[in-house]
Parts: sequence; structure tokens; C-alpha cells
Amino acid sequence: MRIETVMLGPDTDQYAGDGQPPASIGGIAAAARRMEALGFDCVTAPEAGHDPFLPLAIAAEHTERVQLATNVAIAFPRSPMVTAQIAWDLQQLSGGRFAIGLGTQVKPHNERRYAAPWIGPPGPRLREYLLCMKAMFDSFQSGTRPDFKGEYYQFSLMPPFFNPGPIEHPHVPIQIAAVNPYMGRLAGELCDGLRLHPIATFRFAREVVVPAIAEGAETAGRDVSEIDLIGAPFLALARDEEGVESAKRALKQHIAFYGSTPTYHSVLDFHGWSEIGQALHKLSREGQWKQMPDLITDEMLHEWAIVGTHEELVDKVLERCGDLFSTVLLDLPPSLRDDDDWVRDTVTALHASG
Repeated sequence: MRIETVMLGPDTDQYAGDGQPPASIGGIAAAARRMEALGFDCVTAPEAGHDPFLPLAIAAEHTERVQLATNVAIAFPRSPMVTAQIAWDLQQLSGGRFAIGLGTQVKPHNERRYAAPWIGPPGPRLREYLLCMKAMFDSFQSGTRPDFKGEYYQFSLMPPFFNPGPIEHPHVPIQIAAVNPYMGRLAGELCDGLRLHPIATFRFAREVVVPAIAEGAETAGRDVSEIDLIGAPFLALARDEEGVESAKRALKQHIAFYGSTPTYHSVLDFHGWSEIGQALHKLSREGQWKQMPDLITDEMLHEWAIVGTHEELVDKVLERCGDLFSTVLLDLPPSLRDDDDWVRDTVTALHASG
């Protein structure tokens, strides 16, 4: 099992609408070095108010072994060429340690937050986006004249002046964020990995997402083992039972934030929680962020999350993730992520489990 983590990830205040702290170049460099020293296999950066690529350029300079990935960059506000160029550069600068994680976001955020046009259904459009980007990688490496023509994108011009040229590690792994079956099939067909959104419960992942990946892989004539299924389970984790109760309350804020998005309501519908999803959406539109966690019960929380003390984490990760995910992202709470000895021992124990 591979173990990865996140830097510059959102905290509870951000989910509750209270903003986020600033970052610094020195702080990013130090965090990347530390995560590598603690034994993580990969360090990821989200697009949660800041660009996800810039921190990884800093991390590439200050690390030697650890893999680097966006988790995730939003595709449609960027043209395929913009994404392909920065992915190519990061792959070269990191010595082949970069993977591009992409997601679509929802129509209102694309149009109203990113000020980007919404020109087609997200699944088919992302499929074409990936194919176009792969054609760009091929052109960068081989120098051949491109001839990609799709419904949403075309790539037929690459003068030598603008071609970044071949690199030592030309295969840039592509991972896509997914919850619903179409994206699962797309990952199985075209991608190196699927980054499962944490809003997908363990049961939803097993019964809906995994079969979709297998279906896509079969269509493409691929072995499903080629696709890295990356799980990022919610964690309600603390040093003692009292702290666990506090962690559960904070986690309900995170879950309520995602559960308010209609795109993710298929997960709530799967569990019979449709009315709760609608109520969360209504509260989010009213800006009632702090009232939303009250709708998430402990029973619901356990469907989504690993809940327990820090001493129980390894066993519970193995129990709930061991035969499901090939990679697990641990987004540890601040009270534990700063304990170097515990983090190192935890990562080592999970690696030793296989």
C-alpha cells in the first residue's frame, strides 16, 4: 500500500467559511522536505483557493524521492495546452516524479467562480480533454505534427519554436477525480489512476466505483490492476476519546460542505439520504455553513470516515482500505500531523502491511 499526504489542504475554518491562512515559499519547501523525510510516497497539492502547480515546483526543488501530484487541478478553466505545458515542465523539473490529477468541478463554479465557459457535458468533454493532452505529450516528445480534432478541442499546430521538446521521463501519469460511474469508466479506459473523492463512502466505492473502473478497463483491453485507486478517507482522529468527539464534530463540517453539492448527491441517494442532501444544499445557498453539520449523524459519519484514537489508525486503515485502495491519502489533523515520531511510525507500519 502506498501512502500519500497533502500540503496546503483546507482546514475546518475554511470549510466553515472563515477563510484560510497564507502560505510562504519557505513554508512550502520545509513542508515538502519534512513529508519526504517522514516516508510518504507522494505529496499532493489541492486547488482550494490557490494554484495547485506552484507549490509542487517548490517541492520538486527541495525533495529527491517523493512523488508529487495535483489533488486536483480543475481542468476546464485551463486549456489542454496550458495544462500539458505545466505538467511537462513539472515532470522534467522533478526528474519524472510528477503526476497530473485533474477534476471537472461543477458548472456554476466553472462559469461564476473561474469565469470560464461551460461548453458541454463534463464527462465526454473531459474524455476529449485527456485525449487531446495525450496528443500534446506525444508531440512534445516526438516532434511530429499534431492532428487532433474533436468536438470541443483541436490540436493541429505545434511549430518547433513553441515545442518544449523531449524529456527523460515522457510518461506523465494522469489521474482523474471521480465519484460517479462515468468518471470511473473513463479512469479505467484512459488514466493511470482514479482519485476517489472522500465524499464517496467505503460501500459506495466498492459497489459503484470499483465496478465502473473495471468496466472501463475491459472496454480498453487493459488490466484493471494498471489503475491506481487512490482513496482519501475522512478521518476523525485524536489522541483520546474526548478528542475523538471533538474531531467528529469538525469532520461533520467537512462532510456537510461536500454533501451540499448536488453533483455528489448520488452518494447520499445511494444510502437513502436524499432529503439530507437537499437540506444541505439549501443551507449552503443561504450561507448557513455553521448550521450544516447538525444534519450529519454519527451513523452517517461512520459510513464515510475512519473514527478512532491515533493508536487505532493503522488497524482501521487496513481494515477499511486494505483490500480496496492501492494508495491511501492521509490528511491528518494538525494535532497529530506535527508529531514526527508518530507520523513516521504510522507510515512505516502501513508500508509494512503490504
